[in-house]
Parts: sequence; C-alpha cells; structure tokens
Amino acid sequence: MDKNNQHPFLSRGCHCAPQPHTRQLDVYRHSCNKLDAFDWLKDIKPSGACRLTEIVEVRFKNGRKEFFSATPDLDLKTGDIVAVEASPGHDIGIVTLTGEVVKLQMKSKKADQKEEEIKKVYRKAKVSDIEKWVTVVKQEETTMHRSREIAGSLKLQMKISDVEYQGDQTKATFYYTADERVDFRELIRVLADAFGVRIEMRQIGMRQEASRLGGIGSCGRELCCATWLTRFKSVSTNSARTQQLSLNPQKLAGQCGKLKCCINYENVCYQNILKDFPDTGKELVTKKGAAVYQKMDVLKRLLGYEYRESPGKIIMLPVERVKAILAMNEENKKPDELEDVEALHGSSPQPLFNGDNDLEDSLTRFDKPKKSKRSKRRKRKPKGNKAAT
Repeated sequence: MDKNNQHPFLSRGCHCAPQPHTRQLDVYRHSCNKLDAFDWLKDIKPSGACRLTEIVEVRFKNGRKEFFSATPDLDLKTGDIVAVEASPGHDIGIVTLTGEVVKLQMKSKKADQKEEEIKKVYRKAKVSDIEKWVTVVKQEETTMHRSREIAGSLKLQMKISDVEYQGDQTKATFYYTADERVDFRELIRVLADAFGVRIEMRQIGMRQEASRLGGIGSCGRELCCATWLTRFKSVSTNSARTQQLSLNPQKLAGQCGKLKCCINYENVCYQNILKDFPDTGKELVTKKGAAVYQKMDVLKRLLGYEYRESPGKIIMLPVERVKAILAMNEENKKPDELEDVEALHGSSPQPLFNGDNDLEDSLTRFDKPKKSKRSKRRKRKPKGNKAAT
C-alpha cells in the first residue's frame, strides 16, 4: 500500500487503508493514531451479577467520536469497522472502546446515557460497505479543493478547511471558518449539483481548524490539539502575566492565531507558588534607603528590588528575606541593607573546581596551544651574506 492511499485514513485512526476482501485486524492499532483511547478495564472481568454494557464508542474522521448501542450478538471488539445509524442512511466508523469503560467515558464527556436516544450499530461492515467507504474517503481532498474554488467564484468570505463524507456517500459535511456571518444558500445549491450529495455546512473555530489540519508548533513538536488534546479551555492573558511572560502576541499566539493552549499547563503550579509570595506593592525600607519591587523569578522564589536612590541595580532576594524585612518595617525597624550580611558571609560556598583539578576538568586540556609568530621567526635560520664580487 503506497503512502498516498494511506494518508486519507490516518485522520480516522487507521494504521493502513482497509482492504475490502481481507481481515481488518491491522487496520486499527493503539498508540499510532490521533486521539487514541486506552481501555484500562479490559483485563478486569465483570462479576456475574454485572451485565456487560451494550454501548460502544465509535470513531470517525479526526476527533469526532460518538456512542452507539449494539446488540450482544454482534460481539464487537476494538478495531472493528461497523455500519452505524446516521441521518439519513448509515455511516462507517471504527470501534474504539467497548465494555464497562464506555460508561465512564460517557460520564466524562457528559453524554446522554438514555438508551432510547442513543443511535444503533446496524452491523459489522460488509465488503460492499468498505469498498464504498474507501472510495468516498479518497474523494474528500479533491472535493475540498473544488469547493474552495466554488466559494471563491461566489466571492464568499469563508475558508473551507475540511470535508467529511458519510460512509454511504449520501451526505458530505463541509467544515469552514469565517470572521462574519456568511450567506451560503447559493453555495449549497452549487455544491449539491457539483457532487450529487446532500450538503451540510458546519462552522468551526480557529482552534478546531488547527486541530483538523495539524502542524508543528514553536516547541518543535506536533500540535497538542492535533495529537491528544480533546477539550479546549479558554486561555487569557492573566495566565501569561501569572507566569511572568512578555505579552508579545507573536510569541504567545499559536498556529490558530489564538493564545497557545500550553499557557494553561503550568498556570496552576505558578498560582500555588505565588500564594506564599508577599505583597510586591509594599516598599522595603532600610537604613540605606527605600527599595521598590521590579521583577521576580517564581520557580526560584526570588524577588528583585532596587533602591530608589540608585536605580538600575536590581538585587534578587529570597522570599523569606523579603518577608523578614516587611515584618521589621511593621515594627518600625529598619535593616542595614537589603542583603543579609550574616547569611552571605556566614558560610562560604565550596568552589566547583579545586586548584589541582582545574586542569583535569578543563574542556580545552587536550588542545594544543598555538605558537606565537614571534617564536616562529626566532627559529628561522639566518640567511647567509652573499659574497662580494
């Protein structure tokens, strides 16, 4: 199977393109596809009184997953290609979770657990289902480029970023982004005539577009939203201020043009550390003069102050030292200066290198020293005087 045929199915979690007349054992593999789900209860057998759930999780293109009810006689397992209920017709997807862990997944995603409202799994995909599914999946990229040309000819201010065909080739969903409201009624009529299917337009945000298209972030790794991130939380500039980040839009913005989702990752850690920090709005009064706050290093628990009379020289102080000075100021006492002289000179730190070991641990100890030009000139043999004629 060549790479071009594999590519359309990678977004559906397939390790390789399915073959209609072969067993589909190696089509779906764990930890080799986007937004994979791990069943951590598969080795735990339910008790006799516990009835196996008949609800399974089915995956479609990109991160779209839905829950379906299946009859016990189907005996579905992870990786099975199934035909499920859709509106209208049926769709083709891959089973990603079965068993008791599906209930926990539904509770985590706050899905409706009423059986009468859950769609059904019709059957395991037949040869004809897989053949039609493979055909329509390969048409999605050409359909997307053609739809962009049609939207451009109609002068619509929108960007079609992805197309998803239904498994029975009766409906196509077009995902688009737009800054303003778009009247795409004429576009739907043109697309329906061009592709001969039912058209559904679905607007998505910039973050959802980035998760569908993928890419490489400024960290050098694949985008989190395209690999494992399933829930988008709002990111504000307050999180950047908490972490002492410069409010530069070019550095804080991701591929989607919004604030990076990774700004929220360490925000709670910084908030917990800052709870122990003193109020930076208060001045530190010493006999040498008053000092004002300038900057901080949260992880090292250091605060930077400078004297009003000598600006430009920032002194980094531990949090405990700042608290001690503030406590003295509340008692109308003033320390001699910001630094604790006794703490600085009480214990001298051990040097990293001793005198004898400096040469042994030097990185340039094997380099040959360059000889000066003067020594070369001295070693040259003097030229003899020519005999006078």
